[in-house]
Amino acid sequence: MAFKPSVLCVVVSTLIGTALPINALSNKPQEQAKPESKSNRYNVLFIAVDDLRPELGCYGVKDAQSPNIDAFARTAITFRRHYAAVATCGASRYALLTGRSPASSGVTQSNEAMYQGGSAFKQASLPGAQTMPELFRRSGYETVCIGKISHTPDGRVYGYDGSGDGHAELPNAWDRLSTPFGEWQRGWGVFFGYPGGRHREDGKGNNAILDFTATKDDELPDAQLAKAGMDELKALTKASKPWFMGVGFYKPHLPFTGTKSDWDAIKPTRVISDVSGARPSGPYWHESGEFYKYQMPWEKTRPLSAAAIVDARRAYLASIRYVDRQIGKVLGALKASGQDKNTIVVLWGDHGWHLGEQQIWGKHSVYERAMNSTLMVRIPQMPTAGKLSDALISSTDIYPTLLELCQPAFQNVSAPLDGRSFVKVLDGSQTQHHDAVLSYWGNAIGVRNATHRLLARRDGKGGFTDIELHDMRTDIDSTANVAATNQAIVSELVAKLPARRPVPKRP
Repeated sequence: MAFKPSVLCVVVSTLIGTALPINALSNKPQEQAKPESKSNRYNVLFIAVDDLRPELGCYGVKDAQSPNIDAFARTAITFRRHYAAVATCGASRYALLTGRSPASSGVTQSNEAMYQGGSAFKQASLPGAQTMPELFRRSGYETVCIGKISHTPDGRVYGYDGSGDGHAELPNAWDRLSTPFGEWQRGWGVFFGYPGGRHREDGKGNNAILDFTATKDDELPDAQLAKAGMDELKALTKASKPWFMGVGFYKPHLPFTGTKSDWDAIKPTRVISDVSGARPSGPYWHESGEFYKYQMPWEKTRPLSAAAIVDARRAYLASIRYVDRQIGKVLGALKASGQDKNTIVVLWGDHGWHLGEQQIWGKHSVYERAMNSTLMVRIPQMPTAGKLSDALISSTDIYPTLLELCQPAFQNVSAPLDGRSFVKVLDGSQTQHHDAVLSYWGNAIGVRNATHRLLARRDGKGGFTDIELHDMRTDIDSTANVAATNQAIVSELVAKLPARRPVPKRP
């Protein structure tokens, strides 16, 4: 089927908890629908990769070894300026799956937003879909979840210690939760897994920051996810209805793991060790607590020694090399099935990651490295295949884009979608999308336009404080606050900040 984009419909209702048709209540007059109005037009393969910043060959990183993702990029459009909504896994995925900005949902930090607190989903079926996969399922799609698509590693709610009843994290969303566990126990063990069934949460002191002792791919969980994805594709090929499958890979999230061959393939070059040593002096820096709680084969100095920096960055790249191979297996199975001709493929990193820049290791900041993440989209017969785009894209834009492309039969959502479809960038009729995008971490907000990043914190009185402006044209890891000499840009970006902090509400 040729790529024929249809009309974008934007929901702007302020009603919460009410079934809202996706094409309802636009500020602009509705355009006439194009002649082709068939619903459920495409299958969707959604590949999520945890903690994957654009550290890939197709993004120009010469020391990365990502041949399978690079080959996929030649058939897709690759976004260099895609930004996560929040710099942590659960809240970022909440924004993606609901299409809601933290400005309206209030979810600016919580990893447990989908199942704890005021923003947790209702278990009962509502008149409108609470999440993207639920909407596709109610449209007649067969929906399958493998690995980490929401926050938990398999779509079931368990604590790190294995406690909990394992209820669905996304109510009414999936026909099948098909995550394999192999030697690792159910829940978070598979996410923090080392070879031999060991994992960070098994109570046996397994918390090494890196482990490349495996000799075969399937000694680690991500290869088993790939195998499950390949098996599901065979089953879905025989299905009589369209499908939506999410495959969520764990690496390169900590701990860094892969096979010995992956470690050996990444050479400790000058580029890998050449990390900006400047530490920001403002309030947005953090001490990399998640990173430093792991057991390290080097001294835990702050900042790390030059040799430790080499090892840590090498381990991240080796983990990418390992997961790249698993992604290649799933994409190869899709092509072998023949379904690639009618399947949209999205490859998405849930947020970025500091690799020692600004003396930070990890996410959890509003700096550029934590927010800029991987995004590639492939549509059958798309005219922009193989191109790089500098359009500013938010993760909240992915949901409305898939709706416009697929035209799912069910059209009601339980809360308004804040994102905006970027189909016109995909079809090449536009090169730009947003003039600025917002990203969050706690009470801090980052505003990114084409040239600058503004950082600000809420002051508790309805205003903002600690305003910084960084010029992304000169150094994306800049620690120089140029706000004083660029007041016009500061005013322009401050005007885009939400007027108040929202209270978290259920969809």
